[in-house]
Amino acid sequence: MSYQLNNNIATISIDDGKVNAVNMAFIDQLYRHLDTAEREASAVILTGRPGMFSAGFDLKALKASQASADELVHRGMEMLVRMYEFPLPLISACAGHAIGIGAFLLLVSDNRVGSAGDYQVTLPETAIGMPFTPVLMQLLKERVSSQCLTTAALQSVPHSPEQAVDAGFLDAVVEIEQLTPQVEALAEKLMALPKERYSANKRDIRADALRAMKASLAKG
Repeated sequence: MSYQLNNNIATISIDDGKVNAVNMAFIDQLYRHLDTAEREASAVILTGRPGMFSAGFDLKALKASQASADELVHRGMEMLVRMYEFPLPLISACAGHAIGIGAFLLLVSDNRVGSAGDYQVTLPETAIGMPFTPVLMQLLKERVSSQCLTTAALQSVPHSPEQAVDAGFLDAVVEIEQLTPQVEALAEKLMALPKERYSANKRDIRADALRAMKASLAKG
């Protein structure tokens, strides 16, 4: 994972050379970069690489032991909550598969732009026999369109980029060569908004959802 600041826009790029799995190291690195961005940037872009945004939780870590799995899932939920209330404009640029918590990284972003391409946004939880945590359930209700909730969440149907727009995972799909210019232009537009008011209004608009998610985390 790398961090670059340019014209007050922080770009956090996820690329582990494999599937961009979410594990403890991933979360630690993302937290450090978000901390840095909060100090020095006015907007944040989160991006993967062509072909892979994130394939979700690290399966090896989940299978290591029940204790390690529980800890990783809990920290993953904390990460999503932090991103959902992040005070700066947070934009995801998606040019590859977003699976499981990878798809939820899109849902917690303020704006999501995808590239056209042969990849899918998928919530495999039902298909692999996993429950949605209260945090995930709250995000599904907040961000996934009601007409697609059954197919996307309950039935684990993979969505193409265009279908992901209808479902609420993405806001728009552009050609791959336009992805970076589009998200940078969007970041410049959003960072022109009053910074403190953007943060306060985001917190207020999402207050009920954030309160419910934090309460579920406090229960362990």
